[in-house]
Amino acid sequence: MADDRTFVIVGASLAGAKAAEALRDEGFEGRIAVVGSEQHRPYERPPLTKGYLRGEDGADKVFVHDEGYYGDHAIELLLGRTATGLDTAARKVALDDGSQLGYDRLLLATGAEPRSLDLPGASLDGIHYLRTLDDSDALRARLEQGGRGVVVIGAGWIGAEIAASARQLGNDVTMIAPEKVPLERVLGAEVGAVFRDLHRDNGVQLLLGTGVEAIEGSGAVGRVRTSDGSTVDCDVVVVGIGVRPRTELAEQGGLQVSNGVLVDGHLATSDVGVFAAGDVANELHPFYGERIRVEHWANALNQPPVAAKSMLGKEAVFDTLPFFFSDQFDVGMEYAGFAREWDRVVFRGDVKGREFLAFWLKDARVVAGMNLNVWDVNETIQALIRSRAQVDETRLADPGVALESLATGAPAKAG
Repeated sequence: MADDRTFVIVGASLAGAKAAEALRDEGFEGRIAVVGSEQHRPYERPPLTKGYLRGEDGADKVFVHDEGYYGDHAIELLLGRTATGLDTAARKVALDDGSQLGYDRLLLATGAEPRSLDLPGASLDGIHYLRTLDDSDALRARLEQGGRGVVVIGAGWIGAEIAASARQLGNDVTMIAPEKVPLERVLGAEVGAVFRDLHRDNGVQLLLGTGVEAIEGSGAVGRVRTSDGSTVDCDVVVVGIGVRPRTELAEQGGLQVSNGVLVDGHLATSDVGVFAAGDVANELHPFYGERIRVEHWANALNQPPVAAKSMLGKEAVFDTLPFFFSDQFDVGMEYAGFAREWDRVVFRGDVKGREFLAFWLKDARVVAGMNLNVWDVNETIQALIRSRAQVDETRLADPGVALESLATGAPAKAG
């Protein structure tokens, strides 16, 4: 008998595309409709600040699937359409063209959007945010023109990666941020200092511990004025001061929302039949016993198969450890785990030579680990985190001691 159910996915993103793929792989034969406000078919975001932004990778490198995939798998892409309303009682999603989509199951993969500047000059021409493929195209066009320089406001992952790419394209680059080192909020002062030195060694001017008072210019960007009264001449400003989850649709539908859409380990929301995945999902994580919302590629890749199974009534739990990666200049890194607070950081390897492992410890247990220009160790780092074993710091720092040997002892319970 034909399956007459309709599953709607709001968000033609990596998460949305992988959810549609997983539904078909799980044998779902009903209707799948994927709603996306952009005109592009689903693509991945990491290249937008790296190879794609620098013009090294073509568009074929960013799309999740080949163009014919969706037709071949009877997946409807409703592109250039925005979901404007959600009625969970009637199980309907309203679109901006006045139409409505009824659903039997709904997945919210609405992602996040950049936080915007709120200061004088914030609307001048030459100010860029980077979230979409079109954003990356527009910024690349400006970076390839050259000029008086680029100012990057923000020293998080987006800011650091864009600063590196802009510098590699030959631009004079200044990074301005209130933190003392790049990536301080995530990595802390010790590891952040490695990235500070990396950018400095590659010619990025760093104005850290500094705020922005205004962007000045006549119609277009001319300079940035900092909180200490100094100015930096430029004709391009890139803003990377974080993102906020797109929860408006969930709020309209009466779903529980707090720093994202609240979901359980099955990625189910507070309303039966509605699920969430990717940047917007704030999950009660089974391993940690607390809520975690992760704004990285790995979640958008790995949560959809769990969401798809859950939508089909199959048993599935998302307990994958948080993971992300970054490439800046000649440095590549992978980070696994979740360190909201820690007692100390232990290094293994050559920190000055930028080939090392770093471990964040809490109560002598590894809660997060990073491999920088050292490869094929991240799975072992994750196993060490999962073991919850108390480790000897001297052995942890010793490259002669196998990491596998440290993941022993009775694991402690979450919480």
